[in-house]
Amino acid sequence: MSTSAQHQVSCGGDISETLQVMATHKGCGTIGGSGKASCGSQAGIANLPIEIWEKVKNHPCYSQEAHHHYARMHVAVAPACNIQCNYCNRKYDCANESRPGIVSEKLTPMQAAKKVLAVASAIPQMSVVGVAGPGDPLANPEKTFRTFELVNRLAPDLKLCLSTNGLALPDHVDTIARLKVDHVTITINMIDPEIGAKIHPWIFYDHKRCTGIEAARILSNRQLQGLEMLTARGVLCKVNSVMIPGINDQHLVEVNKAVKSRGAFLHNVMPLISSPEHGTVFGLRGQRGPTAQEVTALQDSCESEMNMMRHCRQCRADAVGLLGEDRGAEFTMEKIMAMDIKYDEQARKEYQAKVEKARTANLVAKQEALARLASASSKIKVLVAVATKASGLINQHFGHAKEFQVYELSTSGAKYVGHRAIHSYCQDGHGEDSKLEIAIGAIKDCHAIFVSKIGGCPKAELIKAGIEPVDRYAYEFIDGSVTAWFKLYLDKVNEGKINHVERVNAAACSNALTSAA
Repeated sequence: MSTSAQHQVSCGGDISETLQVMATHKGCGTIGGSGKASCGSQAGIANLPIEIWEKVKNHPCYSQEAHHHYARMHVAVAPACNIQCNYCNRKYDCANESRPGIVSEKLTPMQAAKKVLAVASAIPQMSVVGVAGPGDPLANPEKTFRTFELVNRLAPDLKLCLSTNGLALPDHVDTIARLKVDHVTITINMIDPEIGAKIHPWIFYDHKRCTGIEAARILSNRQLQGLEMLTARGVLCKVNSVMIPGINDQHLVEVNKAVKSRGAFLHNVMPLISSPEHGTVFGLRGQRGPTAQEVTALQDSCESEMNMMRHCRQCRADAVGLLGEDRGAEFTMEKIMAMDIKYDEQARKEYQAKVEKARTANLVAKQEALARLASASSKIKVLVAVATKASGLINQHFGHAKEFQVYELSTSGAKYVGHRAIHSYCQDGHGEDSKLEIAIGAIKDCHAIFVSKIGGCPKAELIKAGIEPVDRYAYEFIDGSVTAWFKLYLDKVNEGKINHVERVNAAACSNALTSAA
């Protein structure tokens, strides 16, 4: 962003003006002359205008760093949908699948409001309430907006968020702005109607069903129009795109440019979920999902233009808790009706103040580690995996992890690049060899795995696989710890104590479940 643009952003004007300035300067703003956006999910307060930082600092989807600390919940008040997607099969009473469009129970707005109060009272770091289905929120506008009205009145400290396919979006921008829904996600899979017709067979628009290329043309136009209208109103927009190999994978680079030019704050490229048992058109046709390597390559290609979200978990439409966990079973309506709910906004603020204090300490540790790394000169980059439960800490036992978070380390520091889903190796105190093999296979491109604790058997197997198990940073901050380890690694390479070897992970490259999206 130019000096004059920075001045406009920081000195007066409302947030809509800020977003318009950013759109002029390649979407979210740029660093230096690179043209690369600086305000994506990994950005911090130093990269963002203060009014935008206040919106994203505790939103786990819009801030990669915040997702270590803050939780979200989705309320399933929107069952109907106005388009058909070949990757979607909505289910309204399913507890066994974890993907968009799935819920265990549908809610009325009043039930949703009561559930919000129950969850926010039990999970004080819960900062965002979203409507994401199981259909489309704006195909159910009365239920969606009534829910937001109730939450605004009963829990005004919570951020409001919705996720839409965008077909009806231009009709509801005024209401979205009036209700202070500051975050909207739009799923945009194409800007070319011929490609869109392969993904969305029909839409229901203007009281009739449209099909084929004409349907895709209407959908695309409405999506981009809605994005521009929201940006003009100062609403932060994230764009989700489902990566479908052979259909839109190469085209998503053009989608990225189109949404950036219209002021999108963040772009989230997600892998197609296409297991046949889910019953989707793509799944039943045998359409494959992308490998983790393919997703990462596409994200990297788009990141030269715009920062990408890499920590998405493709949540259920009734998800509750931190990203990567689902506490929905604790908050069924049957259990909520038996609860004595006391919503204490002040207690929530006090708890979140402690969270912010921990985040500040994390930042200090990161900066100190970067300062020690500043003297290093090397082009070496390595991946490392981390077992973490939350809070930006290395605080999980290797055997208990259900996923590993992966960071790329270089002399620029630690960059979060994704997560690798696995099955917990340790069950009831006993390790399962088959699950250990899968866990190690998921991180074979990593040079090290950081854990709070690890048993002798998995430690020996990791070393045999060429992966260093690291437990000396247990319960310390991730960024500072992995950066400190990398400095020692470079020192050993420079001193000739070890040889640096590039690592390739065949398992992660062939398994879409380990995607970094």
